Amino acid sequence: MNVEQIKNEVTFKAVASSGPGGQHANKVATKVQLEFDVTNSYAFAEAEKQTILENLKSQLTQQGSIKISCQESRSQAKNKELVLKKLINLLAGASQRKKKRKKTAIPKIAKLKRLRAKKLNSEKKQNRKFKY
Repeated sequence: MNVEQIKNEVTFKAVASSGPGGQHANKVATKVQLEFDVTNSYAFAEAEKQTILENLKSQLTQQGSIKISCQESRSQAKNKELVLKKLINLLAGASQRKKKRKKTAIPKIAKLKRLRAKKLNSEKKQNRKFKY
């Protein structure tokens, strides 16, 4: 993953933040929206790109791009930094392959403990019954 190439391919758009803030929020565009086209990016190897597309398929648009926004700060520059960090962390996590789960057998002692507990519970309930 080439971070510098990602920074070159990203497009930013500044819009007015939502929520409270009075006059400042109404007239200043501090919210930053980022768009990154994963399918046409040169920042990844082909195998890495396929892994990212597979892992982020629920977050991608139909064109294969990621859209992230940030309005945490009152500063547009700070929001721009934050949204870029979010994107890099997201791509770094998605580019890693998930380990396959190794199937393991249930230990014999665990099965015995479970059966003993069932037996004790059964006996406890049998003792509650009225005997003639």
